[in-house]
Amino acid sequence: MTKIEIQEKLREIFKLAVSNPQIAPENITPECGLTTDLGMTSMGLLYLVIAVEESFDIRFDDVGLADFK
Repeated sequence: MTKIEIQEKLREIFKLAVSNPQIAPENITPECGLTTDLGMTSMGLLYLVIAVEESFDIRFDDVGLADFK
């Protein structure tokens, strides 16, 4: 999977996880802070982590939600 394919897949996940209609998915960049810039709630972060794990067939072990930035 290329970097662009990964970014597109992540952008699709973010569309569902970010509940702020003022944030256009195309404006989400790797530099955006999940809670500060995107306004994600703890439920949004949880959804994001689960969706990333399932989409990329990976597991985040021994990591708290506060560790995701």
